[in-house]
Amino acid sequence: MKLLSNLTLSFCLFFCAGVWAQQPVNMQYSVSMEKAADHLYHVELTNKTHLKTLDFKMCVWTPGYYQLINFAGAVQNFTVADAKGNSLKFDKPTKDTWKVINPSAGDVKISYDVKAVVPFVGNVYLDETRGYITPGGLFMYLDQELRHPVTIQMKPYSKWSDLVATGLDTLKGQYHVYKAADFDVLYDSPFLMGELEVLPPFSVQNKPHNFIGYKLPAFDRQAFMDDLKKIVVTGSNIIGEIPYTHYTFLSIGAGGGGIEHLNSTSLSFSGGEGFNTPEARKKLYNFIAHEYFHHYNVKRIRPVELGPFDYSKENHTNMLWVSEGFTVYYEYMITRHAGLMNNEDMFGDFQNNLRNYENEPGHLYQSATEASYNTWDDGPNGRQGDDFNKTISYYDKGPILGLMLDFNIRHVTQNKKTLDDVMRLLYYKYYKKLNRGFTEQEFRNECEKMAGVPLTEVFEYASTVKPPDYPKYFAYGGLAVDTATKVVSESWAGLNVRQQGDTLRINTVAYKSPAWDKGIRGRTVILTVDGAPATKDVLYKAFETKNTGDSLTLGLLKNGEKKDVTIVLGRLREKTFKITPLPGPDKLQAAIFKSWTEGK
Repeated sequence: MKLLSNLTLSFCLFFCAGVWAQQPVNMQYSVSMEKAADHLYHVELTNKTHLKTLDFKMCVWTPGYYQLINFAGAVQNFTVADAKGNSLKFDKPTKDTWKVINPSAGDVKISYDVKAVVPFVGNVYLDETRGYITPGGLFMYLDQELRHPVTIQMKPYSKWSDLVATGLDTLKGQYHVYKAADFDVLYDSPFLMGELEVLPPFSVQNKPHNFIGYKLPAFDRQAFMDDLKKIVVTGSNIIGEIPYTHYTFLSIGAGGGGIEHLNSTSLSFSGGEGFNTPEARKKLYNFIAHEYFHHYNVKRIRPVELGPFDYSKENHTNMLWVSEGFTVYYEYMITRHAGLMNNEDMFGDFQNNLRNYENEPGHLYQSATEASYNTWDDGPNGRQGDDFNKTISYYDKGPILGLMLDFNIRHVTQNKKTLDDVMRLLYYKYYKKLNRGFTEQEFRNECEKMAGVPLTEVFEYASTVKPPDYPKYFAYGGLAVDTATKVVSESWAGLNVRQQGDTLRINTVAYKSPAWDKGIRGRTVILTVDGAPATKDVLYKAFETKNTGDSLTLGLLKNGEKKDVTIVLGRLREKTFKITPLPGPDKLQAAIFKSWTEGK
């Protein structure tokens, strides 16, 4: 492990230098972090202006994470002065806005601190070992400046090396001063600093790629980077060109989740022993392939609603089943075609997606388009608690819709066209030529033009809860899928529980299950199981000794009230959705299967 010092790594985006010659830079930030032990960033902003009233705002969300976040709540010690240093008055008409009164209509300078205590890819964090900045959580904006260039001077904590990892380029001749073409670029370019390690870099299409991580554990660095290169090569081959100049993977520390950016991605990466098991390694490679392919699908191939953004409210779209769901589809394709998992692994991933929503009641109530639009309220994986019964995740249904659409196009074109062709068309037509996103109707039109026939049924599966004909569509690609219902439990109560120390808690209760029908809901404590003190093991052993029709008595505690409830156990039936090669495929099915699994 080698820590680098006296080095700045920055990675430029695709805007041209002409932007800087044509537009003045009215927003100039400086960020320091000498109070790292207190988790405080200090921000100073000089705003060149001629306005007498200025509304400085904090974002309420950050691109790539479709949830509202109270970034403004972390702001402290806000002050504002004019160019001569005279204090100016301000008030807060909303929790996210600081309205400044500027009688002289001259330049102003504001300063504030941001408390950074959430170590998450979609937030800001600072301690004495690292600093991670999601720019939307740190930098205030003015509506009138959103489409203008901006500069940021970064001053790393004095006890660290000078290493700063970000997607932004530096201003020529200025140390640690970064530039962004506008606030969409700024808010899409996180920063990582601290006790960092740079893994051996590689190039693809003459574009450097780096992996920079915080406290990376023991694993084979070179082997990992060799595999990472396979992911980048395979992913970029789908579209054909790489639109960025450099790319960096930012590993912010242990945890879960990742967020995509134009020429970088932020990952919660831990590695270690788990990385060295085949299943964990496959999951990691899928995860990285997903975030990498997002620089095409979402950042450039995107619904019209996903940029330019409004940072003051939710930005709804019906198409996250494409933007996120298809990216799940392509993560499997990339990992498989890169030789990092086999066909059976890939079939298992699709099987898990099918089971995750088809064996839950939410698929009867919510479509993929509704799940996309409602993600701001429901969350990316559907609602939590008891309400999860009425929702699905577009991360599960989306890749299955992508598979069926791909197989449908291949089938009707005699395997001459694929979903890859649709993605390339969207990239070159809407991103490169028209410089905008596409509408729902335009997306459907392009798919149907590529197929040469209407694709009514697949799009109905996306916009309604109509049961898909999985055997039909999977067979197009030479696959069989088992949709038969099988008994998986003879002593089913419908309880999802977790053990917290000595307390056994109910997380959720399956809709219309024996426990549900008895009025049992989540956030309930189980005190006893048939009179015995409750633990997870005791509950599961009770299930093992009982059959359908037997009774189970639970002592429950909820809202301070104790009561005993007797459940009559039922029989749970589910579909396995096991996926296998189709026996005896015809010539077209065999050809599609071969090209789809081999990526040729």
